[in-house]
Amino acid sequence: MAILLPEKTRSTAGALTPRQIVAELDKYVIGQGAAKRAVAIALRNRMRRQKLSPELAEEIAPKNILMIGPTGVGKTEIARRLARLAQSPFLKVEASKFTEVGYVGRDVESMVRDVVELGVDMVRGERLEEVRAKAGQNAEDRLLDILLPPAHPVAPDEDPGAARESQQQTRERFREQLRAGRLDARTVEIDVREKQFPSFEIIAGSSVEEVDINLKDMLPGLFQGKTKRRKMKVPEALEHLKAEEEQKLIDMDSVARAAVERVEQAGIIFIDEIDKIAGREGSHGPDISREGVQRDILPIVEGTTVNTKYGIVRTDHILFIAAGAFHVSKPSDLIPELQGRFPIRVELEPLGRDEFVRILTEPKSALVKQYMALMETEGITLTFTDDAIRCIADFATMVNDQTENIGARRLATMLEKLLDEISFEGPDLEDKTVTIDEAYVTKMLADIVKNEDLSRYIL
Repeated sequence: MAILLPEKTRSTAGALTPRQIVAELDKYVIGQGAAKRAVAIALRNRMRRQKLSPELAEEIAPKNILMIGPTGVGKTEIARRLARLAQSPFLKVEASKFTEVGYVGRDVESMVRDVVELGVDMVRGERLEEVRAKAGQNAEDRLLDILLPPAHPVAPDEDPGAARESQQQTRERFREQLRAGRLDARTVEIDVREKQFPSFEIIAGSSVEEVDINLKDMLPGLFQGKTKRRKMKVPEALEHLKAEEEQKLIDMDSVARAAVERVEQAGIIFIDEIDKIAGREGSHGPDISREGVQRDILPIVEGTTVNTKYGIVRTDHILFIAAGAFHVSKPSDLIPELQGRFPIRVELEPLGRDEFVRILTEPKSALVKQYMALMETEGITLTFTDDAIRCIADFATMVNDQTENIGARRLATMLEKLLDEISFEGPDLEDKTVTIDEAYVTKMLADIVKNEDLSRYIL
């Protein structure tokens, strides 16, 4: 008997080969073939592991990945798109936040608790889709009970069957009117459950663990789900009743169990800025706390158990992807035990003019497409000539070379500055057709690029 991942995960990514996974990532991320190959193999190995016997599958740990490359080249985007492709709970965490002054940052185990919360939200959302139709039907019935007058007693000389049929016909007529929106103007009174008590934070030692304390469960005789009457329009009342019915139909214990299983077998945690906690041995000052953070992260990556409010979570088979620029430090500056837990290392290449041209136009949600869609909401038809695209890429490359190289993020600041006037004047423009050509790009950006001091502040 093989270990099976959750149905949602198995159905979406299980049939994809590594080549197909790379092709999917190509739709969103330009270049970086080595990194895409590494994550594609890691995801495919997760699917291969399903087909093994439980004894052998338990022994096969995921091969964690260390991405090395400058900012803005696609490290986070590759991991995020991979998680979305696999329908896996995905969390991005900054390693540097655990080194806050005096190492009083959040407990490193919080990353596991956070990814479990995301898993619970994911599973709850899927269960909501399953019960939405049933919840809508139940909410309609409850609202019709409020809208319709109570059934009158059957007279002695009246046929009970005919009376029930007449009442049912009246109810169905009201249901049709409700669905058609003809009752939207009416006001009804419904019982609304008052907000539950907030959760408390219990401080245990040096860590802060969020624990929900539900006083209603602790003192059932005192808190019996107090409600109050509220007047609201029919559409608002229907939505409120739907939400109540959805919560009734979802078994949260089952959701928690499924979420924990999904995180354990399919979770992905992306640890960014890991180079910021890489300190050389023998250093003084803040480097000591950095090594302490590494030693705290180590058991999580190695495989341990973390106590969450949804139960114990094992991290043995969570895939960890770490990333860092490593401008100042080197991967070898990490403690040897942590280095050994990231056996797959891939270097991401810096982006240049040709990649910028492709980034602006090729991905599904390319920046140029985003701005064209935004302007279209104002009735403006915005077009970019090929020369304009190449000119934007040239300016972005020039500024990255002259100042700080922030990779593809430079394109966002370039386009924002380029389209500043059109974005501001858009609603008032008489000519709703705007073409961005090379001359317009040069007019808007040339002065800023020439003035290096100004470009440091603006771009």
